Amino acid sequence: MATETTGRATDGGPRTTRAGADRRRRRRVPAAFYWMAVPAFVLFFVFHTIPVLRGVFYSFTNYAGYGDWKFVGLSNYVNVFRDDRVIQSYLFTFQFAVVSTVAVNVIALAIAMGLNARIAFRNTLRGVFFLPNVLAILVVGYIFNYLFSNTLPYLGEKLGSTTLASSLLANEDLAWVAIVVFAVWQATAFAVILYLAGLQTIPADLYEAASIDGAGAWRRFRSITFPMIASFFTINMVLSLKNFLNVFDHIIPMTNGGPGTATESISLVIFRGGFQGGEFAYQTANAVLFFIVIVAFSFFQLRILQRREVSA
Repeated sequence: MATETTGRATDGGPRTTRAGADRRRRRRVPAAFYWMAVPAFVLFFVFHTIPVLRGVFYSFTNYAGYGDWKFVGLSNYVNVFRDDRVIQSYLFTFQFAVVSTVAVNVIALAIAMGLNARIAFRNTLRGVFFLPNVLAILVVGYIFNYLFSNTLPYLGEKLGSTTLASSLLANEDLAWVAIVVFAVWQATAFAVILYLAGLQTIPADLYEAASIDGAGAWRRFRSITFPMIASFFTINMVLSLKNFLNVFDHIIPMTNGGPGTATESISLVIFRGGFQGGEFAYQTANAVLFFIVIVAFSFFQLRILQRREVSA
């Protein structure tokens, strides 16, 4: 094995050894990697970072999206906290996101465990359960709109249910439930795939040993399954909450923010006010605050759930 030696060459310069040269050669990054990464970085910086920085800049102005503007300081940010419509959208969005996140992960984990078992047509069922993830949200949303507006009320009349006899989408108190049903149905597919990936990493020997020791199904799930897929649970929880906080596509075909403003999400308020209501700078300030909220919640989730992984 070659080793690097110390000393100086006969001409007075440092002695270059084979081991040192090999280490420098290994540390040298091929130029091809830079040529592949730099274009992507430039595109991301031009089409994402620069617009974001411009948006933050305009949030301190009265810019309407066109024409002249002037600085207004923190006025837009102060007004966001005084806007009842914005506060209502935050309350709706968080209610929707929390309920949907819990429902998606409970349902997805149950389905994944079923699809991971030795059942007939297992591969076919996996493909079927993944279909909602590849379908267009807007198209399927109008189908769900028809179901909640026509099919479900018809069944409600036949069953004698006064609650179901009328469209849930026209009920200010229950319209959000219909959106949750649609969103959970669509988002469960992706969560199932992640949980399946985690379940397949668990050695079968652990379950065999637990069965020999007399552990029941719930005991095996609590002591083996869930601790072993804790990292996948963390990923699913963070991604689910982040996606549901940004809910937009699900609302448009279902209620379009109605009845009234009962199901307006934060993203919908930002879109309508910024691009349709002439409140570009004001809604940009709202978007900046919303970005900070999402980042804060994501970090909080990661801290709590990763601590749970360690304890598990």
